This record gives sequence, structure tokens and C-alpha cells, in this order.
Amino acid sequence: MTTPLTARGSFLRGANHRLIEPPTSTTSQSHRRRVTVTCSVTPPSQYSPIITRRSASISAFFFFIASSSHSNYADASPFDKYVKRKKLEPLEAYVPAVLLSQDQFKDLEKSLELEQPRYDESRSLLRSGPAASLRVNIRAVAQYANDSGKGKVASDAVDQCLRALEDLDSLLLHALRKDPGASVESMKGKITVAIGALDNLLQTVPSAIVQYWIKARQSLRHIGLQVMKKKVICFNSLIQK
Repeated sequence: MTTPLTARGSFLRGANHRLIEPPTSTTSQSHRRRVTVTCSVTPPSQYSPIITRRSASISAFFFFIASSSHSNYADASPFDKYVKRKKLEPLEAYVPAVLLSQDQFKDLEKSLELEQPRYDESRSLLRSGPAASLRVNIRAVAQYANDSGKGKVASDAVDQCLRALEDLDSLLLHALRKDPGASVESMKGKITVAIGALDNLLQTVPSAIVQYWIKARQSLRHIGLQVMKKKVICFNSLIQK
């Protein structure tokens, strides 16, 4: 049975919420009263994947991409089921996260070549860093592609990528359970399909945006949140000239 991937791009925090109901009417105005309800929400313990220096820097960048406030409402289209009532950042804000996800999957593929692969760590890679919010990022890119008349190509790429990753996650789970049918080669095949689908999706993006972030890809692995913000601002100013 396939275990669906879950998006972990949101950051929860505890909050106290106070709701004050309007006065309730009775037979007399003097019987009005105010009811106050207080509730406390405590977030569940956060999933903690194995943290390395490199994954920490990637996660910092991912936090910026995932937590940015959006600027444009998505127009009504078949992609509304993906980004319904959500605002979208400029397209260039999603591209670097997609590129970094590709790199992350390539790292996962290399980890499977070890003599004794750590399948639990491999599953963690699917739920950390840029990959944790890949669904959101690629569906946003697909929305832009749909607006520019490339919706079919983008939709197929999104479906193919997510299906391959779900199959990969299922294979990793079966490998953890010592299922001989879950081979490393089949896992690598799913990774290849996912990376190829992301390439197809990126072909719907204007080449100037993709090339800019491809050149910056290596530095993206090592820079922090503040530097990343400056790069986005700089790029926005360049494309507006």
C-alpha cells in the first residue's frame, strides 16, 4: 500500500485564543450576560530528521520560500484545487526550491548506493528541506504555466513527479520491512522519473528565470536566509528593467 507523502512546509506554534460571544437576549435586558471561552492549542512535537550542516543551510532557504507572504491571487482555473484561495509569490520565488529539490533527490540516490543503505534516513530526506514543500512549489509553478497556456504539460509533470515520489516512499517503507521486492534499482528508477518530471515542469518557466537560478544553485546550498532575500530582491530589480 502506498504511503502518501505529507507536506511539512508549515511551522506550528502554540497560541491562546479568546472568543467573546455577543450578549444573549432573555426576557429582560438586565439578564444579558457575556460568555468568555478560552482555549489553548499546543503544537505536536515536530518531526526531527537527521540534521547536517548542508541540510541546515538548505532548510534555512526553504523556510524563506515556504513562509513568504504571497502577493497575487490565483485566477480561477483547473489548478484551483491545488492553490485555491491562496496568493502566489512571483514565479521566480518557486524556481530555486524546485532546483534544490532535484539536488536533494540526487543526494538521496547516492545514499542508496551505500553497502547498507539507511532507508529510514532516505525517507527523512523526502520530508525535509526543499522537498518538504515540493507539492506547494511545483503546483504554484504549474499555475503560472497554466496561465501562459502550458497547463497540460505542467499538470502532467506535477502528477508524474508526485506519483513517482509516492511510489519511492512506498518502496523505502517496504525495504525497511525487509521486503525483497523493494530493490534499490527500482528506487533509483523512481528518483529518475521524479527528476525528469521536474525538468519538464521547469521547461514551462521562462528561460531567463531558470538560467539565473541554475547559475546560483551551488551558492544556494550554503547561503542563509538574509542573503537569499537580497538575491530575490536583486533578481526582481533586474527583470523589471
